[in-house]
Amino acid sequence: MAVHEECGVFGVMGTKKENVAGIVYYGLYALQHRGQESCGIVVNDDGAFSSCKDLGLVSEVFSKDILSHFPAGKMAVGHVRYGTTGGNTRSNCQPVEVNHQKGKMALAHNGNLSNALELRDKLELSGAIFHTTSDTETIAYVITRERLMTPSIEEAVSNAMNLLEGAYSLVLISETKMIAARDPYGFRPLCYGRMPDGAYVAASESCALSAAGAEFVRDVLPGEILVFTENGVVSRKEHCEKQKRRTCIFEYIYFARPDSVIDGISVYESRIRAGELLAESYPQAADIVIGVPDSGLDAALGYAKKSGIPYGVGLIKNKYIGRTFIFPEQKERLDQVRIKLSPVRKEIDGKRVVLIDDSIVRGTTSRCIVKLLRDAGAKEIHMRISAPPFLHPCYYGTDIDSEENLIASHHSVDETARIIGADSLGYLPIEKLDKLTGSEAYCAACFHGKYPTKIPADLCKDHFEREHKFSMRHAY
Repeated sequence: MAVHEECGVFGVMGTKKENVAGIVYYGLYALQHRGQESCGIVVNDDGAFSSCKDLGLVSEVFSKDILSHFPAGKMAVGHVRYGTTGGNTRSNCQPVEVNHQKGKMALAHNGNLSNALELRDKLELSGAIFHTTSDTETIAYVITRERLMTPSIEEAVSNAMNLLEGAYSLVLISETKMIAARDPYGFRPLCYGRMPDGAYVAASESCALSAAGAEFVRDVLPGEILVFTENGVVSRKEHCEKQKRRTCIFEYIYFARPDSVIDGISVYESRIRAGELLAESYPQAADIVIGVPDSGLDAALGYAKKSGIPYGVGLIKNKYIGRTFIFPEQKERLDQVRIKLSPVRKEIDGKRVVLIDDSIVRGTTSRCIVKLLRDAGAKEIHMRISAPPFLHPCYYGTDIDSEENLIASHHSVDETARIIGADSLGYLPIEKLDKLTGSEAYCAACFHGKYPTKIPADLCKDHFEREHKFSMRHAY
């Protein structure tokens, strides 16, 4: 598995001054799996914004000393990032802060705009000056421009949603309100809950609500805008039901934590079901079923349950190292897989193994894992993938941006099995995806190429980076 992560957003709106930075810290910690490049927190203390943003994990950026320097406040917003647009630089850390004529705003965004380049070009031609290479700043500019012409921040967000295309789950704070908004397709998850003291919490996943001590209330509907104030929460639904729901199916297969519930569907149960479907579709005589930690474990349990083959712990994950995608060069990636995963020889030696993982992208990571098992004495290795083959890029927040890097786009299943060194290979049949969620209300464009929105003209993730580098070259 080498698919790049999403981002995670978290916000809190209280009724009294308290350590809101600490609440956000716990929420971001629970969302760390969604982004490991950078993180940030912005606290609103009676209209005065204090922030800390930097590259690194939540535990690295927010020491006890730094957290203690945040003022008490009634509102705060936080973010963990893996960037699908814009490079891994300090300037691209979120939340994005804006000071404008009508006040202040801090914005955290999960997703990816499919019309970001078009919007940014128009904004720059009208005089806007950008300081980052992230599409989140584009969203902030659009909302700010609308805010200058509207009576409220929620009206500005609503007007902005008429212009934004693609995936966006937003949490933002103004001087007096917290806003949560989800794009009309509902590509990315967003939910909210309530603390025992009455404070409201909004987050990318329900697991973050639990970590912060909040009780889950419900998911934010696709197209919905929630306005949180000291007086409660108000729902605006003028953008709801404009589009058919298209929640990213990969949230259930890989991105989300298994203890989360997204749009009423248990992530854990979806992954168990994926394993069962794999066992039905690609049965295999074997001695043991093992999963690749972490997202392959639940599907492996499902496969073992359905097939009757014993489940075993064949790979141990070193939990003190980041995910393989943090190291983009192939050699570094292979080295990191060896450090990250260790085979349990006693479980593997001399056995026929069914190996479950959530996907194959380039094939390099899978090849390394198969070799680890071979070296540990596995007699046969039959790989099963709890997703269909990746054949197309994603424009909605999953960092799959080039078909030339997707092994399934250039090789048959049998050829891929030989390349990664497996005795056999089976993917989850695409026609069975709806059984993971019980409906067809999901986006699977990376598997079948049928996109819900217009495909952007510039297909490169780093188009803003390339513009910036071009400008720097011609500045001397």
